[in-house]
Amino acid sequence: MVCLGNICRSPLAEGIMQHLAKQEGLDWEVDSAGTGNWHVGQGPDRRSVRTAGRHGIDISNQVCRLLEQTILISSTISW
Repeated sequence: MVCLGNICRSPLAEGIMQHLAKQEGLDWEVDSAGTGNWHVGQGPDRRSVRTAGRHGIDISNQVCRLLEQTILISSTISW
């Protein structure tokens, strides 16, 4: 999952997709990154953590990282 800063939308999308894949018994590797480097090394925005938590999804351990070519090369699908 890709968004601008990797602290709001893409961490939520990663958490939701991981949750759904696990529910369906799928052995998927789901990841996220941002196109900008402003938040690299930080955790998700508190509002995203709270929103995910309301739906039983914990994204608090995610860490923002920058989208790099190696991520795209090793990915099957990039959203």
